[in-house]
Amino acid sequence: MGKLRIKPHESKLSALARLADAAIIVITLWCLIELMGLEWLPTYYVMALTSIVIFNFISEMSLTYRSWRGVGIRAEITSVMSNWIAVIFIFVLIDFLFKPTDLYNRELLLYWFLLTPIELICWHAILRLALSGVRATGHNTRSVAIYGATELGLQVHEKLDQMPWSGYRFLGYFDDRNFEAGRRELQSVEGGHRDLVERAKAGEVEVIFIALPLRAEKRIKNLLDELADTTVSVHMMLDVFSFDLLSARWVDLNGMPAISIFESPHIGINSMGKRAVDLIFGSMILLLIAIPMIAIAIGVKLSSPGPVFFKQKRYGVNGQEINVLKFRSMTVMDPGDGEVKQATKNDARITRFGAFIRRTSLDELPQFLNVIGGSMSIVGPRPHAVSHNEFYRGQIHGYMLRHKVKPGITGLAQINGFRGETDTLDKMEGRIRYDLEYIRSWSIWLDIKIIFLTVFKGFVDKNAY
Repeated sequence: MGKLRIKPHESKLSALARLADAAIIVITLWCLIELMGLEWLPTYYVMALTSIVIFNFISEMSLTYRSWRGVGIRAEITSVMSNWIAVIFIFVLIDFLFKPTDLYNRELLLYWFLLTPIELICWHAILRLALSGVRATGHNTRSVAIYGATELGLQVHEKLDQMPWSGYRFLGYFDDRNFEAGRRELQSVEGGHRDLVERAKAGEVEVIFIALPLRAEKRIKNLLDELADTTVSVHMMLDVFSFDLLSARWVDLNGMPAISIFESPHIGINSMGKRAVDLIFGSMILLLIAIPMIAIAIGVKLSSPGPVFFKQKRYGVNGQEINVLKFRSMTVMDPGDGEVKQATKNDARITRFGAFIRRTSLDELPQFLNVIGGSMSIVGPRPHAVSHNEFYRGQIHGYMLRHKVKPGITGLAQINGFRGETDTLDKMEGRIRYDLEYIRSWSIWLDIKIIFLTVFKGFVDKNAY
């Protein structure tokens, strides 16, 4: 007997979608070459093949070809667009590193980059609309019942109501429990599990969503035993959303499924992608800021006696201590351990030049050396002093979860105004809220977005002193 495994639910049209996407990429390039009167060079074969490989590779990672029956069209369009942006990013990187200007027409490449995603999105949208039209006529629909008149069951029902395009026809709730007065009026309970099984055997129910709490294991097992004598599709809605999930995902333990509650998003190939962004952008930024850093170093040296750089101990990924580099901005430096006093407004320790580089975040520039070294990332939760970590971990729920990823020079909290002194618990809670939201919603594209937003609104802030 084979091992039990949980697999992603692919669309039945996934093979067609893959072929259609590849065809659109190649045909668009061919048509542009013909329209522009260009000669078909061997380079264009390589471009077409490379783009298909990259697009399909990223699509597999983002599960673009899974079944989208229960997901809005915006999510599918965003997925397709993100995949093509990855293709553009790779080509731009190749151009930046190798500058193969004599191998292809740049105007052709620009038109291809712009037109292809429009055609891909239109194709996916047309397919979606066609399926919606078919389902609106009563074809390709599925009758749905929810077992469990619970808060979770109510949420499932709301989700079904929000996606009429999916073809799910809600029949009602089924539950064996007695509800207090008024509860039955809220949920239209059609019957118990025996009624549900009978209707499933009669072919009246095609899909069942089980929405019971985890403690109802015995009831769930009894229902599944009886439903095994039917052909109904059964989906288990796990009641884990009452927990504070962090990068939740399926885990396969040698065939045994589990759900991670607290997990870092930077594992496996995601870790490689994150590191690649740090090395590429970090190296480019270091080249750009090399001369300004020399000028700042001279300014620090002339402003007051002492070293140009100083190190502070901070918590890195998994709570490991790291040394974070900064340009010195104070006449008296924090020792890096023991009680650490945060810089405050009009702090007497801050030099005049130090006030300028702190307000503009220029004192943080040496941390790009930490990024290249691997102890930090460009984007991530800002590292706090060790003593601050020990204090706030007992004050703010989930505080230490921010250390599931590498600390960063900038982050989601910083571009949303949470910079500088955190002199109240509310300010620190706001920063932690954004830090955890960053970990939950992380993607390479979010990192790139935060980097660019930092350039425009993340450096200078009235709260930084």
